[in-house]
Amino acid sequence: MISLDKAVVARLTSHTHRFEILVDPEKALEAKERPMAVSEWVAANEVYKDASKGDKANEDTLKEAFGTLAFDEIALKIIQKGEIQVTTEQRKAMQADKRKQIVAAIARNAIDPRTNMPHPPSRIDKAIDEAKIHIDPLKSTQRQMDEVLKKIRIILPLKFASVRVEVRIPAQFSGKAYGLLNDVKKTKEEWKNDGSFVTVVEMPAGMQVEFYDKLNSATHGSVETKLLETF
Repeated sequence: MISLDKAVVARLTSHTHRFEILVDPEKALEAKERPMAVSEWVAANEVYKDASKGDKANEDTLKEAFGTLAFDEIALKIIQKGEIQVTTEQRKAMQADKRKQIVAAIARNAIDPRTNMPHPPSRIDKAIDEAKIHIDPLKSTQRQMDEVLKKIRIILPLKFASVRVEVRIPAQFSGKAYGLLNDVKKTKEEWKNDGSFVTVVEMPAGMQVEFYDKLNSATHGSVETKLLETF
């Protein structure tokens, strides 16, 4: 359950009555998109007629409007059919965060088809500005992605692809660097007699630069990598 300090009001008017609950704004928006435990996004297990005054809704009106007194069922209906009240400041912060999520998702999964290399996040962010795209803070990243991609592809060539890479880690770094491979799919792995480790991994093409940087840092530049396929 989230802190009351961070909570905002979610409101639904039904049967001439107003019903309010206190929620985490971002997680409550997620709950509109996918199933989540109510305890993950509510700040109090109470239904109010005016949350600012602490006035609770009475049982008769709850039963009339929702057909139940079960808090979880009522809270879900308020989220699904009602509105989440956010301040201008909260909206701006949520919009900035949503934009970062969209940029990160594109940078992670897409490449420039002319070079088969990832676009830097700053370039994607600039393309969003140039395309005059409005990021809606109250819509999920996934629901906005298709429209964002459609508009920025006019400015920035994009191709969604994966890569298959062979990685050879020297013996002295194999234990330390092995943990870095947990974020990618290993399709082959082999320990050599000299203690070195060889594996073939698959990942979204946009992850390549970050992946190589981490491996080079962990092995002091002694890792060997070979791009086998882009698909």
